[in-house]
Amino acid sequence: MGVLNVTPDSFSDGGRWLNSGTAIAHGMEMHSQGADIVDVGGESTRPGAERVSASDELRRVQPVVAALVAAGVPVSIDTMRAEVAEACVSAGACMVNDVSSGLADPQMLPYLSTVAVPVVLMHWRGQSSQMDTLATYADVVQDVVAELHARVQAATACGIASERIVLDPGLGFAKTPAHNWQLLQYLDVLLEPRFPVLIGASRKRFLGELLAVGGEPRSMNGRDDATSAITALMAAQDVWGVRVHEPRSSRDAVEVVTAMRGIR
Repeated sequence: MGVLNVTPDSFSDGGRWLNSGTAIAHGMEMHSQGADIVDVGGESTRPGAERVSASDELRRVQPVVAALVAAGVPVSIDTMRAEVAEACVSAGACMVNDVSSGLADPQMLPYLSTVAVPVVLMHWRGQSSQMDTLATYADVVQDVVAELHARVQAATACGIASERIVLDPGLGFAKTPAHNWQLLQYLDVLLEPRFPVLIGASRKRFLGELLAVGGEPRSMNGRDDATSAITALMAAQDVWGVRVHEPRSSRDAVEVVTAMRGIR
């Protein structure tokens, strides 16, 4: 899944793809580089980010989604608003990626029960402006699994078929670096219920801190090799997908894992 942030303030590439024409071209390029799905978002969810209005979010994403769909690119809409999800699914988006799992907008799950597209439910404890204060767990793996399963129950209670659900542990969302590594280490616990799992580790803070030199975190663009390493590890564990900024290197990592499996 290729990340396409049509925002001025996303943590890695805020502002680079804010222009619709530039965003459309980049989305098509990511697809050509191996992204099976291009995930279009119009609202930053970086730590500390403030929310934008629904009208601003729609203005940013609608033309990009419509153009990519018209070009034959499978598109996911990354939004916490039912209004935005509905407009983009009507424009041809084939998946809804809600980082709040329906908690930010009480209309999201009821809306998703009326359409046939898959939905990503991510572990989420609160808005970006306060997420860092919510990173407290008795056991991060068990707590995340329990809270995700509660969102699955809420979704299925609304009429969303379980086979349409993809789970995301929400790396970096109300998580410390240690929490992120624990979730990746014990991914088998998350995979146990056999829901497809999406991992979004690309360029995140915990990778920058891992690669720090002299206490200075590695820059955003210097984290892509580590991201690809995680992609390879995830592919080896049969994770359904990864959400990345640079699809080509992650696609290469998947091909290597696939070849190794074929040899064995």
